Amino acid sequence: MSQTRHVPVMLQRCLDLLAPALEAPGPQAPVVVDCTLGLGGHSEALLSAFPSVRLIALDRDKEALRLSGERLAPYGDRATLVHAVYDELPEVLDRLGTPKVQGVLFDLGVSSMQLDEADRGFAYAQDAPLDMRMDQTTGIGAAEVLNTYPPGELVRILRAYGEEKQAKRIVSAIVREREKEPFSNSARLVELIRDSLPQAAKRTGGNPAKRTFQALRIEVNGELTVLERAIPAAVRSLAVGGRIALLSYHSLEDRLVKQVFAAGAATTAPPGLPVVPERYQPRLKLLTRGAELPTEEEVAENRRAAPARLRGAQRIREEER
Repeated sequence: MSQTRHVPVMLQRCLDLLAPALEAPGPQAPVVVDCTLGLGGHSEALLSAFPSVRLIALDRDKEALRLSGERLAPYGDRATLVHAVYDELPEVLDRLGTPKVQGVLFDLGVSSMQLDEADRGFAYAQDAPLDMRMDQTTGIGAAEVLNTYPPGELVRILRAYGEEKQAKRIVSAIVREREKEPFSNSARLVELIRDSLPQAAKRTGGNPAKRTFQALRIEVNGELTVLERAIPAAVRSLAVGGRIALLSYHSLEDRLVKQVFAAGAATTAPPGLPVVPERYQPRLKLLTRGAELPTEEEVAENRRAAPARLRGAQRIREEER
């Protein structure tokens, strides 16, 4: 996968959202965390746009860390790359002696590298082993999920994580087929999904396998569980004045982000108090009205930007002890 083809999503808008926190004068260099390093497009832009910042970047994929390490090498010790999942952010910051940071960026899309490397099994457009692990050193792959999970659990996953209305129909076909021969490659699964759907369902929403593949990927990598821990942890790691920008790609992720940001931006005071005490005051200020979408021009240039939703928030108060 050539790095030149990697186009970071909503890049300028992310930089604009974080800029006030990263350009603010202070006694020490501001620290920004890229929680989803991938091929390093956002990270490189942050280091280039804000010459005084120090970057801490996390990724669970060792190949991504290797490639990004080469890309970010010119920035020397301004960039610290860490093999970690983003819900491990508090431990990473603690280990690096940086409890509070000025900026945090999440780009929750599957990295272009993972989609474009056929042998990872993320993409339904090409035949590949059904793996889908972002960190290939740990956990079980998608084939094992398909071959071993009880039917009811597979239906739950496809409905909850893929928002797949035809989950029961697809799972019935999977269970029937896996008894004949276990699943190992993506093409067989794609064909089975096509064959098991009614005509009307095939005519809408692109490739009919898309939702099932999304659901399997989320299950294999524990993405929503990790995200539920990661967003509040990231918000807590922000210094007062610090900012967070978060790109999500489907409604389940965006809903989680929205809930955490809305809770942080709300007063927790009992109703009817004439004056709201400091400890009940909001901790966050929302920086986006709802979720911002990519422009038509950006989607034309980079089709993977199409489903992106961007939300931003600023830390305006410390947590009350």
